[in-house]
Amino acid sequence: MADPTLAELTRQLADTQHALAHTQTALNLVWILIAAFLVMFMQAGFALLETGLTRAKNVAHTMGMNYLVYAIGILGFWSVGFAFQMGGVGALATLGGDATLSRELAVTIDGKELGLLGLKGFFLTPECFTPAVAAMFLFQMAFMDTTATIPTGAMAERWKFTSFVLFSFVISTVIYPVYANWVWGGGWLSALGRHFGLGHGHVDFAGSSVVHLTGGTVALVGARMLGPRLGKFGPDGSVRPIPGHSIPLLVTGTFILAFGWFGFNAGSTLAGTDVRISIVATNTMLASAAGAFSSYLYVSRRFGKPDVTMLCNGMLAGLVAITASCAFVAAPAAIAIGAIAGVLVVWGAVFVETRLKIDDPVGAIAVHGMNGTWGVLALGLFADGTYGHGLNGVAGPVRGLLYGDARQLAAQCVGLAANVLYVGAVATAALRTIDKLVGNRVSEEVELTGLDEPEMGMEGYAAAAGPYRPAEPAGLPGAEPPDLVGVPAETPP
Repeated sequence: MADPTLAELTRQLADTQHALAHTQTALNLVWILIAAFLVMFMQAGFALLETGLTRAKNVAHTMGMNYLVYAIGILGFWSVGFAFQMGGVGALATLGGDATLSRELAVTIDGKELGLLGLKGFFLTPECFTPAVAAMFLFQMAFMDTTATIPTGAMAERWKFTSFVLFSFVISTVIYPVYANWVWGGGWLSALGRHFGLGHGHVDFAGSSVVHLTGGTVALVGARMLGPRLGKFGPDGSVRPIPGHSIPLLVTGTFILAFGWFGFNAGSTLAGTDVRISIVATNTMLASAAGAFSSYLYVSRRFGKPDVTMLCNGMLAGLVAITASCAFVAAPAAIAIGAIAGVLVVWGAVFVETRLKIDDPVGAIAVHGMNGTWGVLALGLFADGTYGHGLNGVAGPVRGLLYGDARQLAAQCVGLAANVLYVGAVATAALRTIDKLVGNRVSEEVELTGLDEPEMGMEGYAAAAGPYRPAEPAGLPGAEPPDLVGVPAETPP
């Protein structure tokens, strides 16, 4: 048998390389889909957590928002949002270099091109619907839906369902996608490094700013515009606690969120062949534990006893804070980031209620807004130069202030300011417009008796609990204490 010629060996080598590249792309696709499925499951965690932290008379309404936001988010993101976010991202390096998404609206200033939003991928039409694009859509959609869910907790127990539906479309089509484009879709924040020498541009590995600060900013605007629940503040401005009705739902929801977060963070490698996955996942776990434990220590010292609601929010705060930097820091830094977050969330929740006089039933502003901010700054401080080589077109790894690059911290601050200004302005305009069209808040009568029957046509615990007792707001004659308002007349067995 004759020996193979050089041409045949070259062809065989090329075939082998092609097969290996195809296999690697397939593995990455599978990894992205699995991670997206984990993030999608976080919707169940949000539903349980928010419902547990609100009152029994509003269970169907709170669950309904957490359920329908999933469908609204998918449809809004499919039609417009995905194109705005990822339509100009360019070649998807981990997915075979697919360059379908290649049209970005940009402005040129002083010879520097600054991307504003993508223009390809609307409605996932056939010419755009490749396997790589489909996987990217599904993954990014799950992230967007997390953002859209955050305000439902802060605005719970008084938000009109029709207003919620309309506003959720605004989040999924305009608010989230545009800012996400600036950071992850090739937009101007990601270009701060190569154009203006600010580190690697605004860096957010898995969404402390893109997802959580966006959701937290919307929650702040929305809760402030809706006003507090009836009975939340006394005539003298004193805070009256309105406890949630189910600690078991809260704790179960928290653990579901923590589980799904591994898809959130580790999945953001966009490559199952990236060995950094294990470090990302471990940092995520460490920060969550540090957040829960530091909140326990702080709450116990400040209030005398541990508060389970604060401990759960401490864990979530640690997860939010580590999300930006999970790939760029070492384990001790992850512990420090999570521990600071666990204290910050307690302080922040108290500050929002006592100083800002904003009623946030689930603490979303402190968990997602304040700790999203802290997470972005933490990357600018603790990134240690072990990862991120060439990120956003800048040579070398990502380093924070403590490792010699103050410019990275500056880029993080620019990204934070852009988020608050853009998201806050659009959310305010949208909610004001919707208020004029359909109204944002339910009537006082509906709020007192519970939103379930008037808004949803059913009671969340109707079969087990029987009818609700109408209750007046705290401070009025004949009113129940705030922690009893809306509790079922009969306790479920």
